[in-house]
Amino acid sequence: MSNKELSKDESLALITDMIGQAKRNVAKGGSFYFLLWGWVVMIANLGHYLIAKFDWYEHPYIVWVLTIPAGIISMVYGAKRSNEAKVKSHLDRLYSQIWLAVFIGVLIILFFMDSVNYNVNAIILTFAGIGTFISGQALRFSPLSMGGIALWIASVVAFNLNPTDQYIVGAVGILAGYLIPGYLLRRAEK
Repeated sequence: MSNKELSKDESLALITDMIGQAKRNVAKGGSFYFLLWGWVVMIANLGHYLIAKFDWYEHPYIVWVLTIPAGIISMVYGAKRSNEAKVKSHLDRLYSQIWLAVFIGVLIILFFMDSVNYNVNAIILTFAGIGTFISGQALRFSPLSMGGIALWIASVVAFNLNPTDQYIVGAVGILAGYLIPGYLLRRAEK
């Protein structure tokens, strides 16, 4: 390896290339998470709503067990992508930390759901909106940023409904906030 000093132009090109690689690492495969979680959470919201509304089963929240395999799939996929990444940048770490913070916030809300009168869906939509909006800004992908805004709007609507009706709003919010931007991101990745 040579000890040659880089010129200003070479240094700038190297930095630009590293930033571009980091953005590609974050963006590549990002649609997978939005699509996986979008479908799982939308189905769980709809299932919970239907079971509760029509009193089909005493414990409508049972549909949320769908998130367990989705979590396992996400972790396996994330570990595989992390091992394949050529460059792990500050942006890669920041992106994963944003979603870790959202996940921890959601867990705290779920743990104390009785303290918020079971209005958890409205709060979770707010957290999902934050993660999605920041992801859109980090990737400079406006459909994700707009998805975050859609989730915030769904959150405002949900706060004005009873806990059961919040699930139908949650399903629509996830469609607008995760699935539509997720499919647009997948198309952009190709």
